[in-house]
Amino acid sequence: MADRSRIRGPPDDRTPAELLTFGVVNLDKPPGPSSHQVSGWLRDAVDETLADRAPDATIEQAAHAGTLDPKVTGCLPVMLGEATRLAQVFLEGHKEYVAVLECHAPVPADAESVVAEFEGPIYQKPPRKSAVARRLRVREIYDLEVLETDERRLLLRIRCESGTYVRKLCHDLGLALGTGGHMGHLRRTATSPFDDRDLHSAHDFLDALAYWREDDDPEAVFDVVDPAERILEELPGVVIAPSAAQEVANGAPVYDPGVIEADDDAQAGDLVACYTPNGAAVCLGEFVDDASRDVTVDLERVLV
Repeated sequence: MADRSRIRGPPDDRTPAELLTFGVVNLDKPPGPSSHQVSGWLRDAVDETLADRAPDATIEQAAHAGTLDPKVTGCLPVMLGEATRLAQVFLEGHKEYVAVLECHAPVPADAESVVAEFEGPIYQKPPRKSAVARRLRVREIYDLEVLETDERRLLLRIRCESGTYVRKLCHDLGLALGTGGHMGHLRRTATSPFDDRDLHSAHDFLDALAYWREDDDPEAVFDVVDPAERILEELPGVVIAPSAAQEVANGAPVYDPGVIEADDDAQAGDLVACYTPNGAAVCLGEFVDDASRDVTVDLERVLV
């Protein structure tokens, strides 16, 4: 039988140690370090703090949501500890950027109409330096807006599907404008469900840890670190009974009798998040709509 202590309590009632081992920081990535370096620094800082304040708690890893190049700034959610099991959720959402397109000649008068033609599905091949196979693929540009123009620059707001290469998009826009062009400054303003309205700097995070470690004041930790359940806000949800959560902890799927409530918009094949009645995440899984089975959710990732 599963250890009942593995089922977490309500997200709003967690201790600092519980947040730091199953939490997320909406980080404002600075220019310079890689996304991987930033995640590693946060992990090491948490590890040192837990060693002092909560030796029984451990953190083995941290992970970022969507790589940003070293020079790029902005929204970089960093998952701490067991929250890294939720990384796949970020593939479901959208990204938003503000980018400077540096044109190689004066911006033409019809620039806005040319840019608007790139809304919708576009073909992209990942750049040579990318970590994925260089196969032609389709990515959706949901919204592409010219915010400002000057003689040789366009300031763009780009809302797009996860996995879109903005540098390649800027190159293609330059060709379409007839000027040539390349990406200048780039800042990510959102990676769903996070955006730039509540970003925290790395200094904010380190200060929060220091206040707890040195002054026994955890308030800043509560301000900077969110329960990992925040990552799941835009997924359909399924509430399951505590007894069903215990079975999930042992690797069982979510059977129909264990379901208390399911979102009306959940469709067969959707990735859904399952919770206990107190709001604690239990698992990720695929929603099942098959009368021949007594299963509501097939497990993909156990979170307890």
